[in-house]
Amino acid sequence: TGATRPGPVAADTATTTFIVVRHAEKVDASRDPDLSPAGRARAQALAESLEGRELVAIHATEFKRTGQTVAPTASAHALPVVTYASTQAAAEFAAHLKAAHPRGIVLIAGHSNTVPGIVEAISGQPAAEMPETEYDRYTVIVLDAGGKARVFVSTY
Repeated sequence: TGATRPGPVAADTATTTFIVVRHAEKVDASRDPDLSPAGRARAQALAESLEGRELVAIHATEFKRTGQTVAPTASAHALPVVTYASTQAAAEFAAHLKAAHPRGIVLIAGHSNTVPGIVEAISGQPAAEMPETEYDRYTVIVLDAGGKARVFVSTY
């Protein structure tokens, strides 16, 4: 996994950019596992991909694996990780994100069963289902001042 910068990340002050990822690889299938060594490496790659970007917020669910996925990025940007409930309805969460962050770059870490819904709720566009084995999808949603979304999907 390289430290390339997947997809365009706008720095335009008239836009909001939401970057939505699934947590990185976990050590086991228990309810609240830590990241595996591969997962920690992916979390570091995520942080490296966002070097030099001006993030305004980072959101992760209450589970260790999402927090650990965004921790290197939060540390590098001196930002707190804002916890959201993994059970929160995607539409409600998206409305909160849009209201709380009218500008800037926001990183969101979720789960295979929540990331597609969050992407759809923010962008208004369909998102592919996410298999349990997929950890590297990197979705960038750029909302212009009028709320029109452009969606870019890559991997990291």
